[in-house]
Amino acid sequence: MNLSDYRRRIDELDAQVVRLLNERAKLAQQVGRLKDAEARETFAPDREQKVFHRLATLSEGPLEAAALRAVYLEIVSACRALERPVTVAYWGPPASNTHVAARRRFGAQTQFVCADSIADVFAAVEKGQADFGVVPVENSTQGIVSPTLDQFLDSDLQLCAEVFVPIEHHLLSNAESLAAVRRIYTMWQATAQCRGWLRAHLPDVDLVDTTTTARAAQIAAGEPDAAAIANSAAAEEYGLAILAERIEDSPRNRTRFWVVGRLSPSVTGRDKTSILFAVPHRAGALVEALACFERHDVSLTLIESRPTRQRPWEYYFFVDALGHAESQSEPAVAMALAELRERCLLVRVLGSYPADE
Repeated sequence: MNLSDYRRRIDELDAQVVRLLNERAKLAQQVGRLKDAEARETFAPDREQKVFHRLATLSEGPLEAAALRAVYLEIVSACRALERPVTVAYWGPPASNTHVAARRRFGAQTQFVCADSIADVFAAVEKGQADFGVVPVENSTQGIVSPTLDQFLDSDLQLCAEVFVPIEHHLLSNAESLAAVRRIYTMWQATAQCRGWLRAHLPDVDLVDTTTTARAAQIAAGEPDAAAIANSAAAEEYGLAILAERIEDSPRNRTRFWVVGRLSPSVTGRDKTSILFAVPHRAGALVEALACFERHDVSLTLIESRPTRQRPWEYYFFVDALGHAESQSEPAVAMALAELRERCLLVRVLGSYPADE
């Protein structure tokens, strides 16, 4: 076959793909009508997770699983929009890392709404201004995002999904070179994650704190001798050049984000359960509580404490457990929770949801 033959065959396959995509979209519209009749959410992270895993097993290559997932994320997003538009609130201006996480989980065919703070994301969902919210919960190098955990002390929202995003920091600017940069706009987490590079390359340049990396890029775009530490999406969004790529100190830097809403996903077999609990103020109470998980062979991937804000030196505890609280075939988490409730002043399941890859 020559080049023209190959192109002709690709055109034929494209025609088939378009026909099949429209057929899938029509079925999605029918599903949407059924969901409306049953008052069910359009976003179904448990179902979507199973779809992505099934596609990975069906593929015989050469497309890798990650490439297939990226393609089908947008197909699912487009079909979901046909069922019923979904509105998602996120923290920061457009192109913030939280916005990137929201797009990574929901796809481009989603109505995104920016919020000025993590608390505002929760408020938007609680007031019905958004169906879901996306907020950061922990970074692999800087640890927990305390304001996110603190919101659950007052909010009744559920955790619906999680998403991990590799964090790649670049130095963005309209300046012609590093030598022309007089100040750098950055948020404290980005500064901490790039401290080694900054010390080596721009030790005498002023660092100006901002609320998010996207906000840093917004400001730097208007100042010819300024730069910002932000991602490549911010460079594109705000028309900035990348003066230096991948300036983060750790190549394995990534952030975990939570999707909050009022949805309770069903069991997928690859789940996490997030739990908030409080123990009596006496010696050994926390050890006894954590032993509930050990006795039922439940692995914990996160343990954090936060002040109660009611009495000094009293704390709530947050844990992530591998497994689903409602699983009947693997009831270990449910059994650990039942025992935990006997030993704690308060136990609240924040949500069971599909574990991200």
